Amino acid sequence: MMIHEHANHDHAEHDAAKADTRDGAIKRLSYIEGHLAGVKKMVEEDRYCVDILRQTFAVRRAIQKLESQLIDGHLRTCVVDGVKQGREEQVLSELVELYEIADR
Repeated sequence: MMIHEHANHDHAEHDAAKADTRDGAIKRLSYIEGHLAGVKKMVEEDRYCVDILRQTFAVRRAIQKLESQLIDGHLRTCVVDGVKQGREEQVLSELVELYEIADR
């Protein structure tokens, strides 16, 4: 009985972690979307290039933060699930692929 309760607890924590990752990603994407709209407006208004670039750098940092949050969530949920399901090779291949894409 205790094993089953522990499994349910782990499942609930897993679902909560996925929901937190999703909710955080949506929030950050909304922020990025608004920020990009502001950058577009600055370009349309022919604002000073340095001011526009400062804003694009802020967008890039926000995207990097989003990526970090998504990777963290992926490692805590999807990777753990994959290993538990015996898909270690697939999980590792995907992580290596992501690393290679990020390193380009």
